[in-house]
Amino acid sequence: MTNTKTVSAHPRQGIWGRLQSASIERLHIRLESLIVLLILCVAMTALSPYFLSVSNMLNILLATSTIGVLAIAATYVLSSGGLDLSLGSVMGLSGVVGAAFAVNLGAPTPIAVIATVGAGALAGAVNGLIITRAFVPAFIVTLGMLGIARGLALVISDGRVIYGLPKAMVYLGQGRPLGIPMPVLIFLATAFIMHIVLAFTKFGRHTLSIGDSENAARTAGINVSRHRFLLYTLSGGLAGLAGLLFSSRINSGDPTAGLTYELTAITAAIIGGTNLFGGRGSILGTMVGALIMGVLQNGLNLLAVQSYYQQMAIGSVLIIAVFIDQWQLRKESRV
Repeated sequence: MTNTKTVSAHPRQGIWGRLQSASIERLHIRLESLIVLLILCVAMTALSPYFLSVSNMLNILLATSTIGVLAIAATYVLSSGGLDLSLGSVMGLSGVVGAAFAVNLGAPTPIAVIATVGAGALAGAVNGLIITRAFVPAFIVTLGMLGIARGLALVISDGRVIYGLPKAMVYLGQGRPLGIPMPVLIFLATAFIMHIVLAFTKFGRHTLSIGDSENAARTAGINVSRHRFLLYTLSGGLAGLAGLLFSSRINSGDPTAGLTYELTAITAAIIGGTNLFGGRGSILGTMVGALIMGVLQNGLNLLAVQSYYQQMAIGSVLIIAVFIDQWQLRKESRV
């Protein structure tokens, strides 16, 4: 409603303002994010002759798929005014659990897949239960789960990588129907479903309402505690799905997988237009944000930039994204 009011109340906002409003109202994507993605692609193309190759484009999409699923989870939690710092660790734990079921226990692939996603959902449910029932701040709970999930993954795997997943499970990470990597197809399908849920269903409206004003949401009859529990369970389940994509792609369950991935996922969500403090979120925008992070990391790899500089770049992008988001909010509040 806020965006519609801004468009109608300020006819002299200019071409840039009208383009911004149109991109938000119709596509749920920030125009700035699309421009940043375009500029980044042009810059990387100029700096590296290999950037625009078909194989490299597929590599970017493949790498983006895992981060993209985590970023979708971050979008839901952030838009409700919450925070999940355990995404990367839960992803690693889920991959190890799935590999343990498939390799150590010899479980059929469907059971191993369910165990992988289920392990993430269970970790998310524990987060949601403590946050809503014990009233412990989400920052503390998910930070604690970050350590618990990582430690549990090391315990289950005995500190070693579990190799040798069944072929059917590996296909989920390495298969290429019609030449398109399977993780990319799963990511796109997940993003489509999650976009519909957030933008056009009661569950999505309640999520944004809670992020905008929790007290107002309670007054409107929304069961905030139950909804938050479901959101964190969903977040964990999506982290489990990301763990499935990652482990099947590398054909193993790695207890160290997903280190600092929560930082990249949260950054992608914020770049895509999700408000860090709740009330606004866009899955389509998050997809653009995930692509920005994927292009940035891929370009830095092509330019042989060392990994610790890449972490500095991601951290800097996060700070800049939050600054721009808050600056825009302050500017809108003055209008």
